[in-house]
This record gives sequence, structure tokens and C-alpha cells, in this order.
Amino acid sequence: MTRAQSWARLRERPEIDVLVIGGGINGISVFRELALNGVDVVLAEKSDFCSGASAALSRMVHGGLRYLENGEFKLVRESLLERDRLLANAPHYVKPLPTTVPIFDRFSGLTNSAFRFLGLTRKPSRRGALVIKTGLVLYDLFTGGRRAMPRHEFRSRRETMARWPAINPSLCNSATYYDAWVSHPERLGMEMLRDTVAECPGAVAINYARVDRGGGGLMLHDERSGEGYPIAPKLIINATGGWIDLTNAAIGSAQHRIMGGTKGSHLVITNRALFKALDGHMIYYENEDGRICILFPYLGNVLVGSTDIRTDDPESVRCEPEERAYILQSLGFVFPEIEIADEDIIFQFAGVRPLPASDDKVTGRIPRDHFCEVIEGDVPVVCMVGGKWTTFRSFGAMAADLVLDRLGRARFRDTETLAIGGGRDFPVEADNWIDALCARYDLDRAVTQSLFERYGTEAENVAGFMAAGPDVEIGRSGYWRRELLYLIGVEHVETLADLLLRRTAIGISGRLSLGVIDVTLDLLGMERGWPADRRALERADFLALLARNYGLDEATLLHRDSEESPLWEPRKSA
Repeated sequence: MTRAQSWARLRERPEIDVLVIGGGINGISVFRELALNGVDVVLAEKSDFCSGASAALSRMVHGGLRYLENGEFKLVRESLLERDRLLANAPHYVKPLPTTVPIFDRFSGLTNSAFRFLGLTRKPSRRGALVIKTGLVLYDLFTGGRRAMPRHEFRSRRETMARWPAINPSLCNSATYYDAWVSHPERLGMEMLRDTVAECPGAVAINYARVDRGGGGLMLHDERSGEGYPIAPKLIINATGGWIDLTNAAIGSAQHRIMGGTKGSHLVITNRALFKALDGHMIYYENEDGRICILFPYLGNVLVGSTDIRTDDPESVRCEPEERAYILQSLGFVFPEIEIADEDIIFQFAGVRPLPASDDKVTGRIPRDHFCEVIEGDVPVVCMVGGKWTTFRSFGAMAADLVLDRLGRARFRDTETLAIGGGRDFPVEADNWIDALCARYDLDRAVTQSLFERYGTEAENVAGFMAAGPDVEIGRSGYWRRELLYLIGVEHVETLADLLLRRTAIGISGRLSLGVIDVTLDLLGMERGWPADRRALERADFLALLARNYGLDEATLLHRDSEESPLWEPRKSA
């Protein structure tokens, strides 16, 4: 269903069962759950799908080892189960990640960890070997009945230094366990939407659709055309995360303060020495102030983060200079001999963790669990509060069950084992599948390999479209002209940011340049019929967004088009 068709359907039939406000991963999840169970449901996102917190996660799919210290055993157990389900249902995007913890003391943190568990202290502190060992034993126990990945192992200092010679030599041990990572989280959300609408033609999902109260009821505004239409749901689900309180105010829902988010910022670094030093592992470490930090190989570069800072304004969130300095300082602690230059930082981003309102002064102690809070009224509002990316499916199922009960409906379909997008019919022997696709469409082997990594088995459709006409790579982005045309045609792309920051990994992988932007703008403008002044405005808006939120100014983007750019050679070797 195209965007125009979606709007036409709503104009004809504004009365619906459920309106989901918020097109992040939790909103998409509950939308999918309800649609697959026969509910007449509409999802409205005021910006682009997965453009808020769902685009700014640490790219980890994990149980939350540190949450054990807070006594959140139920959350850890649930997260590990959902992690393993994602490994099975979305194997094209979610993959195992060996995770190594450098340990700098054997006994530190014992008393403090016990006090934190009992709620007697809120202060973070270093964890020693015994504390970490206890946590990893519990981690293994929670997955004991369905062993999806290896158990943890401890290493001596000598073994650790032999494997990671650049790591801080003051450590005494290290421990390795397995979690997972997600390569393209925004694409996973988009595939869930496409799957749902394809199977449930009555379900509608629209981006750039703002909801507020006006004209005696709720109005749905098309942010692209400026038009507004009435919508009359029996029930609303507020899945806007850090924006929940703002959304409740906009729709006139009686409210009290529900949310109290914290900001997490991350850097993407291209540095050959750092990439090599990781040896394929994520390093999960404590900074000197006790804050947990991570760094791991990500799409040929290194992702490092993050901060945890209270914020009351989700619209203004960005990685500030002091956060950038903090992240680099933490990196310098764990790999003291590796120098990171300013030009090595090729991308930065920040997002809001959608945490429940709390007066706790230590942000790490705010619960990471999720729950639903119902605001009664003429149209009840179910607020999805809290949560982490890993548990989006179970959170969506929880909210859907609450709604189904209120509607007097019975669930007849679960999503626990439902494959997502390109995870369907995923081949055991990937190389054979890629070779067959390569031969079928007479595509270059390296190009076909990239398509499989980006789309899983959905690469079949993309490859077929690409093979139907002459094609060329867009600059040095690693993406192809007809590939982008395919995405523009089927994935509700409305802006350059949609395409270059979310439908593709061009931005976060450091392959974005001024030349890539201009060629992409020509494609999108041609497909959308934009006149010259509209294209110029789109270009200016996108460049301003990159400078404001992602640390990319026009001079940097222009330099990336030159042969002198330092970006290309390190990536080839990586």
C-alpha cells in the first residue's frame, strides 16, 4: 500500500478500532500483534518510522548483564529469551557477538554490589572478578534450557594480553560471554511493517502523520501536504517513548508525568589499529567512574558509547562536545596506546532511553523494565512505558493482549517464532544461496553478497529489480542506483534522511558524501516530482540536520568525495 493509498483509505473510513501513535520499534511491534489478530489498526508516526530512539540504540541485542545488580532478574530472563528469538527470526540482521569484559580487580565491588541489590546504596563502583563471575553464572543459568551460544569463560592476565595486546595492561583477568548485535535496526522495523501490511491489507501505517485534538475530536495531519483528516478510534496506544507526555498533552488526554528519559550518545570511529585490536569482540568495560561502556566492530568501523544523562526535552537531544570527550576518555582508558584523531570520528548520534519517571539521582538505577499505564477517558489511552530494544516483541505482545481484552477479542496468533522479512527461509548455506542469486540475475558476486547482508532473503526482490535495467554505484557508497530506486518505491521514503540514514546504512557507515547526497537527491526528486526549489530546500534541510545531530559539516562531506579522503583505505583493509 502506497502512502497515497493509505491516506485515501483513512479518508473513506476514519472509524477504527485502535490508533497506535508512534512508529518506533515498540509501536511497530504492537501494530503487528494487533493486525495479525484481526484488529482494525492504524499506526501514525509524526516523523519517519524508527527515526527516534529506535535509530539511536547501541546496536546491542542483549539480556542486560548489569541489570542483575539492580535485581531485575525477570527483565534479564525475558531479554535473553527475546534475544534468542531474534537470532532465530531475524538471522539476517541479528547475529552472535562475543563480548569480553576486562577485569581490573578480583574482589572490588562485592560490598557495593550487595548494597545496590538490596537498595542500600545507589552509587556505581568498579566490579571485580567475583562480582562479574557471579553475574555470568546467572546469565548462563537463564539460558541453560536452550543453549543457543557458548557458556562464558575466564582468562588469566597472560591469556588476555596475548589475545588483546593493546588492552590496558593493568587488568588482572578477563571474561568472555556471548550476546548479540543488530546490523540494521531501522530496516528490521521497516520489514516488520511491510510484512504486516502485506498480510493484513486493512492495516495502515503512515509516516509523517501527526495526531492532535481539534475540531471536536482527533485529527490526523499529513505533514507532507499540510492536510488534516478526522480519525475516530475506540482506543489509542501511545507508543511514543520519550515523547509520551508530550503526545498525551497534544491529544488532550488527562495526564500526569509518566516519562523521565535519559540520553545516550555514541561515536562511530574509523581507525585501523582500534578495529584490529578488538579481534572481532565487543569490549564491555567500566570507565573509571563505574559507568558501563561498550565498543565493538560495526560495519567495518568501531561503534563506541555511551553516556547516560537525564533529559526532559527529547527534541533537542544530540551528542554534545563534553559527551564526545567523555566517550574518547573512556576509550583511552581501555586501549591507552591507541590514539583517536578528530577526523577518525565519522558519525555520531544520540537518542533518548524511554524510562519511567524517577527521582533517582543515579540514572543507572532507574528500572529498565516495561509496563503499560492506562489513562481512562472517552477514548482510553494505553501508554507503553519503558522498555529496551531487545524486548520489543514481548512488550508489543503485552500491550496487544491488554488491548484485545478491552476490545473483547481473543488472540489467535502469536509472533514468538514468526520470521521477519529477509529472515524467512534463511539458508543454512549462505554461500550457495548467494551463488544461485548471482547466477540467476547475472550480478557481480561482491554486489550480491552485499545485498544478502543488507536484506537477507529479501535480496531476491532487490536483485531482480536491479537486474531489470542498467545500474551504477552511487559514488563510493556501496549502494546502487536501482537499489535506491527500489527502496524509494516500496518503503515510504519521503526525505533524504529517510533514505540515507534509515533505509540504508550509508550515513552510519561513514560513506555519506556531498556527491552521494546530490545523486540521491536527483533520484528522490525525480521519483517524487519535486521542482528545483523543493529539491534545494530538501538539500539544505538535510545538510543542517547532519551538522546539528551527526557531527557532519559540509566541508567534511565534500572532502569525502576526494581521493585524498582518509576514509577509504582503512575500510578496504578492514
